[in-house]
Formats: sequence, structure tokens, C-alpha cells
Amino acid sequence: MTKGLWELVLQGVWTTVQLLVLSALLATAVSFVVGVARTHRLWIVRFLAGFYTEVFRGTSALVMIFWVFFVLPPAFGWQLVPMWAGTLALGLTYGAYGSEIVRGALNAVDPAQREGGIALSFTPWQRMRLILLPQAVPEMIPSFCNLLIELLKGTALVSVMGMGDLAFSGNLVRLALQESAEIYTYVLLIYFVIAFALTRLMRGLEKRLKRGVGKDPLHEAGARELKRAETTGVGAAGGGVA
Repeated sequence: MTKGLWELVLQGVWTTVQLLVLSALLATAVSFVVGVARTHRLWIVRFLAGFYTEVFRGTSALVMIFWVFFVLPPAFGWQLVPMWAGTLALGLTYGAYGSEIVRGALNAVDPAQREGGIALSFTPWQRMRLILLPQAVPEMIPSFCNLLIELLKGTALVSVMGMGDLAFSGNLVRLALQESAEIYTYVLLIYFVIAFALTRLMRGLEKRLKRGVGKDPLHEAGARELKRAETTGVGAAGGGVA
């Protein structure tokens, strides 16, 4: 490829990264707000949060992009630029998936922890901020890592708006060179490199957060293996079965 075509691809990479960061920030905010609301003591709050989750989780992200970019402007008399339309559609859609991760992690915290907060006369917000979230967030990281990778791949959907992301730029280069195999191989490799970097970053974050609450992922894995060995009798003293 010529220098100009490589610059076009790099511009597409930068646009994809921008969209990924913005939509991930929105999805994270939505995930925690809606996920915490799913555990609220008031049924109406749980119902509204559940309704949002079911609507956005049950609709196509591609159709949502069409809706935000093509349907809303005539209805409200304003037009979103492609970057913000893509951010809004992807952030709201993937935030619905993330809210289930948050809800599940919060419900997985030992009920005794909640009871301890009540015994200490903590308000619901104090229990959430000081007891539940510090223990639940480290458990969310692996699932959020998978969701972030899915979001990265979902950014390619914005090319339907003519937005110059990586997928759109790669297609323009393919049309210019008439070389599908080479260009799409490059595009796949670029997506893989970004996804690999995100995975390593999230794993580092998970280890840091677990150490902050006294949980070492390596020690936890070793403890699970030891418990399994004790349960099955594998590795018992003298090499026999206990």
C-alpha cells in the first residue's frame, strides 16, 4: 500500500479507538446505574431498570444505530454527528448487557456483608459504596473484559453511517487496490492487536483490584485446586485415595 492509503487506515484506527473509549465510558456509567437499580428495594425502580435492560438487550445494535442516526433527527428536529450517534447507540446497547454483570456481581456478595452493614447502621448508599461495590467490582472485570472486546468489534457497525472507522477505511482501501485478502487480513490483525492490548490491560486491573480487597487471583486459583484435590482424593498423602 502507498503512504496515503496507510494514513487512511491509521485515521480509521484512531476513529475506532475514539469511538471505543467514548462508548465504553457511556456503557460503564449505564451499567452501574441500571445494575444497581436492579437491586433496589423499591419494585418500581427494579421494574424500570429491568424494562430498559430487556428493551436494549433484545434489539439489534445495528438497527439502534439506524434509529439514532436516521429516525430521531426528523422526530426532534436535530441531527447528531456520526461519532455521537454511534457512541449513544453502542453505549446504551452494551450498557444493558453490562447492567446484568453488575447486578449478578452484587447479588453474589455474601448476604452476611449486607447484614453487617445494617448492624453498623450504614445507609443503603454507604453499604453499596463501602461494602458491596469494593467486593463486587473485582468479580465484574473478566465479564466486562469480554464485553469490551465485543464492543470493539461492534464499532464496525458505524460504517453504515459512512463514518471513517477502521472497517470503513479498510473497505475504501480495498476498493482502491482491488485486493480483498491482503487488506482484510491487515484489518483483522489490527482488531486483534487492539483486543489483545485491552485484554492485558483488564487482567492487570483485575489483579490490582483483587489485591486491594485482599484477594490474589493466583492464590485463589491455588486454593481452588487444593480444595478440588481434597474433595476427589487426588494428591492425598502416600499417593492413595483418602
